[in-house]
Amino acid sequence: MDGVLVVDKPAGLTSHDVVAHARRALGVRRVGHVGTLDPLATGVLPLVVGRATRLASLLSAGRKTYEGSILLGVSTDTYDATGTIVADARDRMGGAPDRTAVERAAQAFVGTLPQRPPPFSAKKIRGVRAYRLARGNRPVALEPVAVTAHAVEVLAVDDTRVRCRVTCDPGFYVRAFAHDLGAALGCGACLETLRRERNGAFDLRGAVSLEEIAAGGPAVGGRMVPLAELLPEVPRLVLTDHGARRARHGNDLTAADVVSSSAGRLPRPAPDGAEVAKLYDREGVLIAVAKAGAGRLLHPKIVLV
Repeated sequence: MDGVLVVDKPAGLTSHDVVAHARRALGVRRVGHVGTLDPLATGVLPLVVGRATRLASLLSAGRKTYEGSILLGVSTDTYDATGTIVADARDRMGGAPDRTAVERAAQAFVGTLPQRPPPFSAKKIRGVRAYRLARGNRPVALEPVAVTAHAVEVLAVDDTRVRCRVTCDPGFYVRAFAHDLGAALGCGACLETLRRERNGAFDLRGAVSLEEIAAGGPAVGGRMVPLAELLPEVPRLVLTDHGARRARHGNDLTAADVVSSSAGRLPRPAPDGAEVAKLYDREGVLIAVAKAGAGRLLHPKIVLV
């Protein structure tokens, strides 16, 4: 049982809780998750199972899309509705803000901009998780980090709530966006609900519930995205029999070991990082993921067989 099982995570559970449920139901110990969701959040949580756990770092790099509801006028210490209220300005707001003003403020967060992570986050301060310091009422001063939001769409403004859809790169905190949007509007805000609609190549169309996993057990493996179909955006190289044997042992490859390439060429080094490719044998089995090296060499960085 090797591949990715997309779970529609329910509210109230941590991502680790979902992994524990899946391990018990599937009878597989090697299970991890791609892209953490807070307990408040629901939606797409890809689980990497078996040998797919080795690909977790590559699978986590894709864009993410969220739909959320932001409660205006309320600020909390966690930046979401699960936290302790530190300010409540709803009785002074006088109704819903102008939608045009909300859209203008939201668009200011599109692009690559500095964002200060929430105090209750997994970021480390001198080796200690920020949420551990925050829970102990110790000062948390996280430095802003450059994050990227590709689109922020305001779907509705109703009384003191803003419903929006955000498409962003990994590292973007929607909780922090909600907090900062409230500050920009001058009333404060916190994230009330959040649903992840897409995580890289995975969306809700192929997702299963925890109830389905519990009822189906190992049979749910039929809903799993197999190893060979993962990372569809990464070029595919088919190797000779000799090249496949070398790749299985993690040995470097040359152009002579490649039968064909879906990109029409071999990956190559680049100033912003070497390109990668998926290596298959003639039978279509995914053997490894390799990166480009000097002298037209390929270095298997993740061996899967």
